Amino acid sequence: MSLNLLFANDTPGDYPHSVYADTRDPAPDRPALSGTCHADVCIIGGGYTGLSAALHLARAGRRVRVLEAHRIGFGASGRNGGQIGSGQRLEVDELEAMTGKDTARRLWDMAQEAKSLTFDLAKQAGVPTWRGIAHAARKPAEVAHAHAMAERLERDYGYDQVTALDRNGLQALIPSDAYIGGDIDHGAGHVHPLNLCLGLARLAEQAGAILHENSYATDISHGAQAGARSTIKTASGEITADHVIFAANGYLGNLNQQIAARVMPINNFIVATEPLGDRADTVLTQMIAAHDTKFVVNYWRLSDDKRLIFGGGENVSYRFPNDIRAKVRKPMLQIYPQLADVKLTHAWGGTLAITVNRMPCFARPAPNALSASGFSGHGVAMATLAGKLMAQSICATDDGFDVMSALPMPAFPGGTSLRWPLLVAGMSWFSLRDKIGI
Repeated sequence: MSLNLLFANDTPGDYPHSVYADTRDPAPDRPALSGTCHADVCIIGGGYTGLSAALHLARAGRRVRVLEAHRIGFGASGRNGGQIGSGQRLEVDELEAMTGKDTARRLWDMAQEAKSLTFDLAKQAGVPTWRGIAHAARKPAEVAHAHAMAERLERDYGYDQVTALDRNGLQALIPSDAYIGGDIDHGAGHVHPLNLCLGLARLAEQAGAILHENSYATDISHGAQAGARSTIKTASGEITADHVIFAANGYLGNLNQQIAARVMPINNFIVATEPLGDRADTVLTQMIAAHDTKFVVNYWRLSDDKRLIFGGGENVSYRFPNDIRAKVRKPMLQIYPQLADVKLTHAWGGTLAITVNRMPCFARPAPNALSASGFSGHGVAMATLAGKLMAQSICATDDGFDVMSALPMPAFPGGTSLRWPLLVAGMSWFSLRDKIGI
C-alpha cells in the first residue's frame, strides 16, 4: 500500500472530526521515531491490540516501542461503536460446528476473559463504562434463534446474563416499530472507544513502554532464522527488535502479504446527533447499547451527554463516500423516524478489517513476528485480549495465541488482487437481502 492510500481519508497527524475526538481525554503529543534504537519488541499500530501488547510486555519487564502512523487510537480503535460484546464474532453453535465443543468452549472462555480484561483495564485507566447490550431482531426466525441461543448459553456454557425479550420487552428498551423481539446481554457493555485507547496508552507508558506517533513503518526486514532480529524503518528512524508485533488491522497495507491475503480492510460509518435531552428516552430508555440482525449491521448507543451515536453502512474501498451523513441518516430514520428534525453534528468513517470466516486472524508471519487482526466488527474486547495473548506468547507464559492461530483461516478468493471486487459482489447481495427482507 502506498503512503497516499493509507492516508486517503484523513489529514496526517490529526484525529477525524468525530464526537469521540471532540470529547477525548487530554493526551500528550508523542514524538516521532528519530534516529536508530533497539527494542526487545517493536509494535506496529497504536490501537487496542498494539497498546494492550505494549502494556503487558512492559509490565513483564520487556523494552517496548510502539510505532503509530498517525495518533494513538487514530484508526478503528478510536472510531468504533464502543460495544464490549460477549463471546466471539461467531456464535457458539457456529464455533461448535467449526471446531468441536471442547475448542468452542475454550474460545468462549477466552472471549469472556477478553471482556473482563477490557472492563478491568478501563477501570485502571479511569475510563467509565456502561453495562448492557440489546440485540434487536426483525423477523420471527431471528427472534427464535436469539431466544434459543440465550437458553443454550445458560445450559451449556453457564452464562446466565442474557434475557430473552418479546416485542413488548424489547420496545420497553428500544422504542421502535422496526423490531419484534430479541434479547439483552447484561454482562456486555459499552465505552467511549477513543478514551479507552488513550487510557491504555497511559497505562502502557506508566509501565515503561515508549510510544511514537506520526511514525509510519515504511519497511520491515526479518532475519531468516529463529532468534534473528528484525529491522523496522520509518521516514525518520530505524528500530532493530528481537520481536515484532503487527497490530495495524485494516491499515496493514502491504507490510505482509501473507496476512493481507486473509484480512480485508472495510469501511464503516457513524453519525452523532445533537444532545437529545428528554427525547433520549424515545431512543433508548436505559444507558445500554444496541445492534440489530441486519447483515450490514446497525448499532447505536447514547453518549453521556445524551447524543445518539449511530453506525450503519459499509463500503470496501479505502475511499469514504462524499456524504456520510446521508448514508447513515437513512438507516437511522428507518429505526427512529421521529428524529427527522434532529441535527447531525458529526459524521465520520473508519477502516476496520474482516476475514472470510469472521474469526480473528492470528498468525506468525516470520519466526520472530506475531500478528492479530481481522476482528470483523467485534474488536473492542477481542483486540485488547489479542495484545495480551501476543505478549504472553513472547514471554512464553500462555498458549492462548496458539489456540487462536490454529483456527482455520482461509485466504480471500483471488488473494489480495481479487478480494475487493469479489467482496463487493457478495456484500451487494447481502445488502439487497436486508432491503427486501429475505
